[in-house]
Amino acid sequence: GTDPVVLDLIGLTKGEAWINGKSIGRYWPTMVADNNSCSDKCDYRGNYGADKCLSGCGEPSQRFYHVPRSFLNNDTNTNSNTLILFEEMGGNPINVCVKTITIGSICATAGYGKTLEIKCPDGKTFSQIAFASYGNPQGKCGSFQVGVWESSDSASVIENACIGKQSCSVSVTSSTFKINQGGNDGQLAVQLLCDGSDPEIGRVEKVKNLHNDISREKLSLNESGPQSEL
Repeated sequence: GTDPVVLDLIGLTKGEAWINGKSIGRYWPTMVADNNSCSDKCDYRGNYGADKCLSGCGEPSQRFYHVPRSFLNNDTNTNSNTLILFEEMGGNPINVCVKTITIGSICATAGYGKTLEIKCPDGKTFSQIAFASYGNPQGKCGSFQVGVWESSDSASVIENACIGKQSCSVSVTSSTFKINQGGNDGQLAVQLLCDGSDPEIGRVEKVKNLHNDISREKLSLNESGPQSEL
């Protein structure tokens, strides 16, 4: 497959991991994020603050580690990979496992004058708008809410720019969202589903399958040999 691969290191404490001799870095799942700093409201505007828009409070700060597919052994003859764990504090590896991540939706925000750019994984396209609002939206991914004001054209602009495509970009300006007066301090927040199929990928796969069928048919004819008439 092509989905991202991760190593779930829950149950371990602190150390380093190698996949087929290549280090994926040090891990520290027992480093738990503070339990009292998260909020349902998220707004990055204004002065920088390290505590803005925090998530995952009370959870391990280092649990899932990305494993580049280039590290994995794709040899069909062996089809095996070796994981080596160096544990410094005596963790329990019984729950360690390898997972693939399927991206079902994508969230993004962008301030006025910026360009919002989003992209689905290979083979997928944007199929549906879960949320789209240009104005002063509140909340975070999965719980966005419309603020005090918004452009009534928010959804239609995003639909025209993104639906049916693997990637899209939107210039975040008042003119883009058809606001004639004001609206120069707005923010765009979107959440789109990535479960559509890319028609180009589908066409290529059909051609490959057709070529494979033809090749198998030719091989079958060659193996059967010429037929003689009686």
